[in-house]
Amino acid sequence: MPIASAATAPSRAELVDHLVRTRIAGEVATPRENNLSHYRSLANGDRHYWFGLEFGDRWTDEQDVLAVMAERCGVNDDPHHRQGQDTIDPELTVDALERAAAVLRKAAADRQRVLFATGHPGGLLDVHRATAAALRAKGCDIVAVPGVIAVAEGLVVQFAEVAMLERGATLWHTHSPAPMAAILDQLERDGTPLPDLVMADHGWAGCAGRRGIETVGFADCNDPALFLAEAEGTLQVTIPLDDHVVSPRYYDPLTAYLLDAAGLA
Repeated sequence: MPIASAATAPSRAELVDHLVRTRIAGEVATPRENNLSHYRSLANGDRHYWFGLEFGDRWTDEQDVLAVMAERCGVNDDPHHRQGQDTIDPELTVDALERAAAVLRKAAADRQRVLFATGHPGGLLDVHRATAAALRAKGCDIVAVPGVIAVAEGLVVQFAEVAMLERGATLWHTHSPAPMAAILDQLERDGTPLPDLVMADHGWAGCAGRRGIETVGFADCNDPALFLAEAEGTLQVTIPLDDHVVSPRYYDPLTAYLLDAAGLA
């Protein structure tokens, strides 16, 4: 079956098939031992894996984290499965896309202020860019990053209406919540209204959710924080997917499905 173009929304069955064939979901590239290592690190209080969220002592058992990841992401729920292949349930991915579409539909109807950001520019940039363009066409205000913002890792830049981290003239992969915190702090200092909605990933999404902003996030199976935040109600939606597959074009049918479901195509 050919890959649908960004302009043609696949059916649910076609999208599920595509997600599995491209390993965005199904048997994904992230090995089981990497997933469990990250779940353990989060449970042990390593804030690198908290993505700017605040969990207190609510998730100190690795098995509790695994249970949520099995329920919301579709990883193998067997605690004795310690090595080898792990999975993302493509049906859960599409379910989350449909929940996200409902959030985007409301944002368009209310002409909300929306901020887009990614810590995975090599994978998810165009998903965010296309969604931002579709919402702008419906009258939404896409929030601009205010001026030049420096953080410890580099500079916060905005390209194609998506905030990212730049260092040495290169767009960087980052899990840090600091860039999103810097944007929100600067908006407040400038007296500019905060976003009504954030669509992001990694620490960009975690920070926004912790600040009380309605947030839709994308997350991989080795990044449990956003799934826990959705379980607690801090994030509205967390979409499970491999967030950096071989080609960023593989995400086009997913984007088309999301925008069509939201009435933004």
